[in-house]
Amino acid sequence: MPDTSSARLIATLTERLGARHVRADAEALAPHLVESRGLYRGHALALVEPGSTAEVAFTVAACAQARVPVTAQGGNTGLVGGGVPFGGIVLSLNRLNRLRAVDPLGASMTVEAGMILADVQAAAEEAGMLFPLSWAAEGTARIGGGIATNAGGLAVLAYGNARDLVLGLEVVLADGRVWNGLKALRKNNAGYDLKHAFIGSEGTLGIITAATLKLFPRVLSRSVGFVGLPSARAALALFERLRAGADRGLTAFEYIPRFGLEMVLRHGIDVRAPLEGQHAAYALVELSSPRPGADTRSELEALLAEAMEAGLVEDATIGGSAAQDAALWRLREMLPEVQKAEGGSIKHDVSLPLSRLADFLEEAEAACLAAMPGLRPCPFGHFGDGNIHFNLTQPIGMDKAAFLAEWARFNDIVHGIVERMDGSIAAEHGVGLIKRDELARTADPVGLDLMRRLKAALDPHDLLNPGKVVALSNDPPPALPV
Repeated sequence: MPDTSSARLIATLTERLGARHVRADAEALAPHLVESRGLYRGHALALVEPGSTAEVAFTVAACAQARVPVTAQGGNTGLVGGGVPFGGIVLSLNRLNRLRAVDPLGASMTVEAGMILADVQAAAEEAGMLFPLSWAAEGTARIGGGIATNAGGLAVLAYGNARDLVLGLEVVLADGRVWNGLKALRKNNAGYDLKHAFIGSEGTLGIITAATLKLFPRVLSRSVGFVGLPSARAALALFERLRAGADRGLTAFEYIPRFGLEMVLRHGIDVRAPLEGQHAAYALVELSSPRPGADTRSELEALLAEAMEAGLVEDATIGGSAAQDAALWRLREMLPEVQKAEGGSIKHDVSLPLSRLADFLEEAEAACLAAMPGLRPCPFGHFGDGNIHFNLTQPIGMDKAAFLAEWARFNDIVHGIVERMDGSIAAEHGVGLIKRDELARTADPVGLDLMRRLKAALDPHDLLNPGKVVALSNDPPPALPV
């Protein structure tokens, strides 16, 4: 039962937003207290669902006055504990789902933070344009969460991360004031570019309520290929060849190990083997073009034929229709889900300089197998931008809980190699709670001090998603996994 001050806060919010949008019952709160990976289970006073920026500002101001923490949530598709509340209010942005403006000439659109990513893409398409940010959870993920975590996804090669796709933001600050930085300008050197403080901050510095996004010419020709390779090093060599031959037309290069494809074919729905025989590694590649008359299929065929003659490619197939392209993409997109059928999975979202990627895979796999014989490594992901999801599947027959209890030990092994090779321990999923202390241990001390100073300046009472990303002196230790 909430104390008197908390009860007054809930009454104040209920009076402004209505009882339908301020819920303290267990049924309403339950889906907001845990993420899909289920590593942490939180708790909260109430779920608040404002329907406008003004209502978000009112909620945050009231919480600031009462010194009650606020954890913002969108689609709750995060993977690192960043959206799990540990006390205070859960502020859902899902009712802020309006398209505010589209400007095809200026190649921009302004959307509210609670708009589903797939709906943002559809709105851009209706305007004859492309919004390229894309990842597997785009049917439920919200654009605000993608910006707050600086999400990457499947088209970073050609278009960049979320940060590269944002022209402006509207943000509610920790005291309830609203910063309107939504101008759709490509050039604006009038002072500090404040939006970058909030992009990737995971709701710890301010709550994003709307964004002005970059749009691009719609793709008119797209071809998807699935390639069998002798090794990860051959995959890197193929990437270099395709990048040189296709330039910005190379929009995806996804790496899949043999074990990864085997899992998809064993447990996936509506999938079939794309190639005859087995290969040590695979790559899904995509070429696209907005040019009328472009023939990306012929271009991809020629590039893969050259790579085959050079001994880099053992076998390949190219989709002949949109349905076939989607079937090839499904082999990659189902990988995270099918791992569950093989037992526990210890996951690492890391990035490396491309020049060290093959070295990392060889060294990290060897080190992990030495630490636990029978372990089944499954490194996959966005090879072209250096981002690998270095996942470890439990040995056959091992107890799942006993395996997951080794998470910290494998973090030390994998992250130690990443650090030595000048990589990052948090490539695209964010820091959240699960990597907070790792960040404190591995970050440049001056950089970490700047992060803490920025947090203290913008949120002096540590009320916005407290305990995530960087820990202030009064933060509790991370909650134990569920």
